[in-house]
Amino acid sequence: MNHEVALIPGDGIGPEIVCAMRRVIEAAGVDITWRELQAGASVVDRYGTPLPDHVLDVIREVGVAIKGPITTPIGSGFRSVNVSLRRAFDLYACVRPCASMPGDGSRYRDVDVVIIRENTEDLYAGIEFEADDPAAQDVRETVKRDTGRVIPQDACISLKPISRTGSERIVRYAFEYARRCGRSKVTAVHKANIMKATDGLFMRVAREVAAEYPEIAFEDRIVDATCMGLVMHPEDFDVLVLPNLYGDIVSDLCAGLVGGLGMAPGANIGSSCAIFEATHGSAPDIAGKGIANPTAEILSGCMLLDHLGESDAAARIRSAVRATLADGACVTADVRRALTGSTSGAATTDEFTDAVISRL
Repeated sequence: MNHEVALIPGDGIGPEIVCAMRRVIEAAGVDITWRELQAGASVVDRYGTPLPDHVLDVIREVGVAIKGPITTPIGSGFRSVNVSLRRAFDLYACVRPCASMPGDGSRYRDVDVVIIRENTEDLYAGIEFEADDPAAQDVRETVKRDTGRVIPQDACISLKPISRTGSERIVRYAFEYARRCGRSKVTAVHKANIMKATDGLFMRVAREVAAEYPEIAFEDRIVDATCMGLVMHPEDFDVLVLPNLYGDIVSDLCAGLVGGLGMAPGANIGSSCAIFEATHGSAPDIAGKGIANPTAEILSGCMLLDHLGESDAAARIRSAVRATLADGACVTADVRRALTGSTSGAATTDEFTDAVISRL
């Protein structure tokens, strides 16, 4: 069966690792027509935006995409393309599996957790005001009138919307994922002891939804205690569901348990569209050097294949990646350094990709 997939190479190392992913999927025998699109910093001068309308139109048409990392300026410039895509297609569930593989370079073994992050609300909704914005002054006056508390005049302000609707659908997604994938426990993560309205709502909704899934164990934990628990006893966790900001942070922590962001795939799922991507950034410092680790992008491709109903090919690719890492003879510099303390003898991106393909 032929599948049509939008493909965004991205910035920095994006084109290199996307090429590796595409080669592996094609070698696995999956019939995909790639609709290649350009987005990110490289198209701003041409279109005046990093995310042109025609890119959105194609993704909307085919309903599924995979992308490389896209650079987001820090503190200034255009807003995150990732955030814009999630907003444009209401991709409310960010799914990030973190599973140990032999030879991944991590000091942990047998980690197998899935982070499910709410993608549309919380502080990442991007509702912000500079200190001198008249809207910020309106907020200061409202807060002072209603609570008696004073927000300093030189303070920038961000709002943290968390809704019952958004909380319920992400928690329900987590339980349905656990049920579908044979997972045994869901942990809802929050800071409801301090943020009793927003995180308190998330916690209460999670408890209500959990009652509808008695066959799946449930607990809720405070986010800081969760981070400590993940580092000390990662085996205590299975599926974690979190509001947006905590989910972003904790997913990187969990990636660190399994060898780093170079090993961590991801997906952004909505009711009518899904976009897959590695969880790491564009790494412009190593772009074009042919040394980037494509594992996360290849594993994101496996998630894409599962979504397309090509689970057999996905399983074969995952097995080939595991075998290549376990062998250790042909791994990229980040893995080699983690294993030996040196990058001597590290494989290039293409050499690692060839090794994976040879094991299919």
